[in-house]
Amino acid sequence: MTDPREAAARYRAQQQGEAEEETAVGPPGFAAAVDQAAFIETAIQIAIRRGDFDDLPGAGKPLEGLGTHHDPDWWIRRKIQQENLTGLGPPAILLRTEDRELNAHLDLLGREADVREVLEDFNRRVIEARRQLQGGPPVVTAPRDIDAEVAAWAERRAARLDERAADAPPQPPRRRRRLGIRRSA
Repeated sequence: MTDPREAAARYRAQQQGEAEEETAVGPPGFAAAVDQAAFIETAIQIAIRRGDFDDLPGAGKPLEGLGTHHDPDWWIRRKIQQENLTGLGPPAILLRTEDRELNAHLDLLGREADVREVLEDFNRRVIEARRQLQGGPPVVTAPRDIDAEVAAWAERRAARLDERAADAPPQPPRRRRRLGIRRSA
């Protein structure tokens, strides 16, 4: 159902646009853009009067994170955090984030060969990021020592296995079934 006020606003915007088209001196489509802007402004005013913008979340509260320091990209950083987006940004920042989470990722792997493969790939990307000359923040992430990381991974894995074994209730001995010929009595 169409709101009569909205229909009236469209009519006024259309009439105003036609009057401007007759007297407009400017590039083609200029009057259409003015008409569209007038329609949008009228629609916003109608929504305000209806109360569509009342009681919005965060109304009357200051924007979080503003005023502490000047960051021209504050809005994109917030969007990335809210949407939990990954893989966006300069390599230096992505590698720092990956470096923080690398041990947890390695702990999910079950074979030493897989751990070595992940570490080799990480080191290769760190070295590539250091060689690039595209600008952006400096790469401060250091490559990882593969042998030391594999040893640390093995220690963490052994500790987890020992912890699981200590927490598990003792299993009763299993009865072994004899397979063979049954003798009838």
